[in-house]
Amino acid sequence: MTPFPSVSTAPVTGVGPRAARSLTAEFARHNAATTALVIGADHSSTVVAAAVEALLPGDTLTLVAGERSTAELLRDHITGLGSWIADRVRIVESLAEAEPADVVVLGEPLTGTAEETRAVLDGLSKYLTDGAVVSLATPAVPGRTGGAAAELFRQSALFGVGSDLVVRNQPPLRIHRLRFSPADTAKAATLAPAYRPSSVPVTRGMHIDSNGVAAAGIALGLAALARSARPQSKLWLLPALAAAPVAAFFRDPERDVPTDQDAVVAASDGRVLSVERLTDDRLGEGEFLRIAVFLSVLDVHVNRMPVAGRVTDYFVIDGGYANAMTAAAEHNVAAYTILDTDHGTVAVAQRTGLIARRIVQRTPVGTLVARGERMGLIRFGSRTDVYLPVDKADATVAVGDIVRGGTSIIARWK
Repeated sequence: MTPFPSVSTAPVTGVGPRAARSLTAEFARHNAATTALVIGADHSSTVVAAAVEALLPGDTLTLVAGERSTAELLRDHITGLGSWIADRVRIVESLAEAEPADVVVLGEPLTGTAEETRAVLDGLSKYLTDGAVVSLATPAVPGRTGGAAAELFRQSALFGVGSDLVVRNQPPLRIHRLRFSPADTAKAATLAPAYRPSSVPVTRGMHIDSNGVAAAGIALGLAALARSARPQSKLWLLPALAAAPVAAFFRDPERDVPTDQDAVVAASDGRVLSVERLTDDRLGEGEFLRIAVFLSVLDVHVNRMPVAGRVTDYFVIDGGYANAMTAAAEHNVAAYTILDTDHGTVAVAQRTGLIARRIVQRTPVGTLVARGERMGLIRFGSRTDVYLPVDKADATVAVGDIVRGGTSIIARWK
C-alpha cells in the first residue's frame, strides 16, 4: 500500500548507497535505544539495507512496503538476515498499523509539487515522537521539485536539522532532515557525530570537503580555458598545478573523538593563541573561559563541535579582516554558534583572518550535535574561539600548544 498516493515517486530517482546512508544517518548516530520507521520500503533497496545496518541492541525498526514490494517479500528478506535482525524489525501491512518513531525515513524520493509535499509532511505528524526527525530525499536537478517545494522544506525545519546534497547518485539527490518539535538537549550526549556526504573520500581516513572539490574544479576549468585560448602558451599550467594544493587545503581527515565524557575537544586544528577569562554581552551574563586557536594556511580548516549540545542561536558579527594572530582580530568578522549543554551555554566563534573571507556553518538552529561533529569550515588562515562557563571547566592547554580538531582535549568539565 502506498502511504501517500498523491506524491510522485518516479523510479528514475533511485537511491544509491551514499544517499541511503545519508537518509538513515539520523537513525545510525543514536547510541541509545531508538525507534525508526521506513515508509515505502523495498526489500531490495539500499535504504532498507542501510537502516538494518544501523540497528543496535535496543533499537526497533518498522518497515512499511512501497509500490515495488510487499509485506510478504519484506518478511522473507528480513527473516533471511538472521534472528538477531528479525527480532528487531517489524513489518506492518499498512502505515496505519505503525507506531510513532524517533526517526521516520521516506524510502523513495519525492518528486511532487509543494502542495503534495505539504500533504506528505502533514500526514506524517501522527507518526512522530517528541523531537523526532523526518528524513526524505528530493531530486537535486533544477525543476524536478520546484522552488516552492524547496522553500517549504526550509520553512518546515523549525527545530533543525538541515539538508545535504548527494552528488554521487543518479540523479543527484538533496537529503532533507526535518524536526517539527524541540529536541531534548540531554540526548546530544548519546549521539555519534553525524554522517555528512559533504566530503568526498580520497582514502579510508582522508576526505576532501565539497568546497575543495569545487575550487579544484574551477582551477582545472581555468586551465582548460587558458589552453584553449592560447594553445602555444604554458600559462595553463599555473591553474592546473594549483588544483591539487587548493583541494588539499580543504582536506577533511577522519578523527577519533575521545570517549571521556568530561572532555572538551578542540574546535579546529592549529596553535593555541590565548587562554583567558572574560565576559561577552553577546553570550549572556557571567564569565567565560575562552580558548582561542589560530589556523595557518597549512592546517586542516574543517571545524568541529567541542561539546555535545543543542544549537540555540547563530549570528554573524560584522568587522574587518586583520591578521588572525593579532589583537585586532578581536574585531574581525565572526560567526557565533551558541549551544545549550548540560553544563550551561557554550559558544564557538569562527573568526576570519587576513586571507580568510568566507565562513561556512552547517548546523542549523535546533540541531542536536555530538562532540567532535563537523560544523563547517573557514576558508584559508583564520581562528576559532571556544567559550566555556568559567565555573564549570578547567583548561588543559596553554598558549603555544598545538591541537587537532575533534581529538585534542583543550578543557575538562569540573
